[in-house]
Amino acid sequence: QVQLVESGGGLVQAGGSLRLSCAASGSIFSFNAMGWYRQAPGKQRELVAAITRGGMTNYADSVKGRFTISRDNAKNTVYLQMNSLKPEDTAVYYCNARVIMVATRDYWGQGTQVTVSS
Repeated sequence: QVQLVESGGGLVQAGGSLRLSCAASGSIFSFNAMGWYRQAPGKQRELVAAITRGGMTNYADSVKGRFTISRDNAKNTVYLQMNSLKPEDTAVYYCNARVIMVATRDYWGQGTQVTVSS
């Protein structure tokens, strides 16, 4: 059973930075892609950033230039560096791991709260 454990959330002032970590129970190289999603109150969960097994990255337009996703295969960990945070970045952030075979299977962490005060 795959387990994803997020950490690094918290309260920060606008303009500040946080780094989220997602530690997987197994080798992250077994996943086709990993990513970070977020869900604000009353809104749908949305993709923030993703990174493929080969290292290709994808970002939501709202975070381009401010957030950076990276992975450390040796530590089975994916990171999300968040700079120049804005109040609208406030949400619960979820780590995602995706396996694509005959069907697509998604695994999720429990989420970590990020709150940006103005």
